Amino acid sequence: MMSWDTTISKGRKLRRGYTTGSCAAAAAKAAAYMLFSGEQREQISISTPAGITLELSLENIRREGERVSCSVTKFSGDDPDVTNGLQVFASVEKMQNEVGVVVRAGEGVGTVTRPGLQVEVGRPAINPVPMSMITNEVGCVLPPNTGVIVTISIPGGEKAAERTFNARLGVEGGLSILGTTGIVEPMSEDVFKEILSLELQQLLPGCADFLVLVPGNLGKSVALHQLFLPSDRVLKMSNFVGFILDECRHRGVKRLLLVGHIGKLFKVAAGIFHTHSRVADARFEIFAAQAALLGADQQTIHKLQRCSSVEEMLTVLEVLAPSNLYDIFSEKVSLRARDYAAEELEIGTVLFSLKKGILGMDDRARKLVEEYTWKRS
Repeated sequence: MMSWDTTISKGRKLRRGYTTGSCAAAAAKAAAYMLFSGEQREQISISTPAGITLELSLENIRREGERVSCSVTKFSGDDPDVTNGLQVFASVEKMQNEVGVVVRAGEGVGTVTRPGLQVEVGRPAINPVPMSMITNEVGCVLPPNTGVIVTISIPGGEKAAERTFNARLGVEGGLSILGTTGIVEPMSEDVFKEILSLELQQLLPGCADFLVLVPGNLGKSVALHQLFLPSDRVLKMSNFVGFILDECRHRGVKRLLLVGHIGKLFKVAAGIFHTHSRVADARFEIFAAQAALLGADQQTIHKLQRCSSVEEMLTVLEVLAPSNLYDIFSEKVSLRARDYAAEELEIGTVLFSLKKGILGMDDRARKLVEEYTWKRS
């Protein structure tokens, strides 16, 4: 069986890595363990949402009275990542007369300053999954009826954050602690496309009549747990919408359902078929154009321009919007995707947001969801 930390394509071995969230959880768990046990550890194991157990090495172990700190080096494998090689520190100290785990941002970890993200304004920029990992892993080693303050820091994080979109999103003072699986997959585009093609081939024998395409884990979760679609028909396409549409067309797929966050999939309505923000971060332009078509005035367009996220833009648009706004938006995505596929694919679209869940779907999507939900039951 292949080790979790590598993947192979055409004889080429690529390394997987682990997220800043995994590093923070491991360092925090280790520091808490050493604080209460008095022992020193060289390594610590954690469980990840991917179902993989990581055994990570500890560095910079330091004890100062009722506080212990240590670090884990971020390793991104063969994925280009500005955080690769940075030290993720956790400092753990006892709380008096309190029970539980309180997590704070230290040096190099950003703070959320604008609404629209998964984290409330004023809170450390630690996304929900890594926050849960930190609190759960620390909780595993806490003695009963005790509490700790965990401070996560990344020296050099503020400088590294200048090479990300954090400032535009409203995260200031450092990096965001990210990760939905705890594992970093290598993102070589050519290799990723090869893997996608292989995964599609594996699905096709039983699924050529209908496939569900999602950008990533969030879309997959919506497809499975909110739309109740069968898991064996879901393919994660990442940012490569055009590539996978071409593959589906050439391999005889008949019907597709696109399920994704509106900030990602709505780019397709503007003819963008590689949706990575570094390739085409045109979210404002797309929503501004749609607002203008809905009759928005210049003041509203300027409001959109000041928004830090798509979620915030939606609140501006909804003032203007017809009740079926998101069904209309879904149809725009589907029309552009069908045009790209030379009308050879029947395509429906479901759009969702992080705060509101499923926003809308077009008629084709509704038909496909109803048909395959019924088949599953």
